[in-house]
Amino acid sequence: MIVSFHPIYEGDHHRLCAGRDPDAEDLSAIKRATAVILPQGCRASLYRAATRYCKRVFPNYAARFAYPGKQGQSRLFQQANVPHPQSFCYPDTTSFFRQHPTGSRPLSPPAVFKLDWGGEGDGVFPIMHDRDMAAVLKRLQEFETTGQKGFILQQWIPAGARSLRVVVTGHQLHSYWRVMPSDSPLIASLSKGGAIDRTSDHHLIAAAEAATRAFCRHTGINLAGFDFLFSTDPTVANPATPLFLEINYFFGRRGLGGSTVYYQRLLHAIDHWLENDNATQPPTGRESIA
Repeated sequence: MIVSFHPIYEGDHHRLCAGRDPDAEDLSAIKRATAVILPQGCRASLYRAATRYCKRVFPNYAARFAYPGKQGQSRLFQQANVPHPQSFCYPDTTSFFRQHPTGSRPLSPPAVFKLDWGGEGDGVFPIMHDRDMAAVLKRLQEFETTGQKGFILQQWIPAGARSLRVVVTGHQLHSYWRVMPSDSPLIASLSKGGAIDRTSDHHLIAAAEAATRAFCRHTGINLAGFDFLFSTDPTVANPATPLFLEINYFFGRRGLGGSTVYYQRLLHAIDHWLENDNATQPPTGRESIA
């Protein structure tokens, strides 16, 4: 029996668990299931219940919950030994000032401050000058009064005002560049005014997709949007090497052709996953459906 908690995929037994923890009826259904399909927005409690009582669960969110937030992703990139911008993690501004009491910084401008939460370009602050760093730290202190803590100070990668998004949907990969105006200091993102480019530098896209497949084999991730940077300065990083920037478990769909196209691909990916004996098969290519 296929039990689905996803609002779009019905399965043999359909349940909704949005905005709450799983109850006794949910657990009973999971225990009887041969496979469980979860929504992108599932809570950790639902995921843990599903993986505890059923061997086959889609999507695989083990890495998402084991390495939460941008700080968790930074640790995951380090442990997986994949190329990524140099990053320094801090639980709060107090820890930052304690580690750097004389005003010294582990990175000089240009650099990037990233809040531990948020995605699609939110909570990212470019640091182009020393005065920017002081202003952002003050802003972070204001965030902390509301209970929002944790941030990363990250190496600035000159990337030609663009980033590459590689979306993993089961066995499928779909990739596109997000390109900002050339004078923009922002990390390239469609939500921040970036444009979509699907045709440039196919050799770099192929390199990022190969890195994504290898990373997914290592982590089991099968539903996420990976962001990559390619340095335009060979003294910073090899321009042909994809640098892992972020993993987005919630991601925009405009670059994929819209929600309708995305859900078609997702349903196809789930069916393919259910029919495949190896539930942990990594994405293999750019398969799409008409």
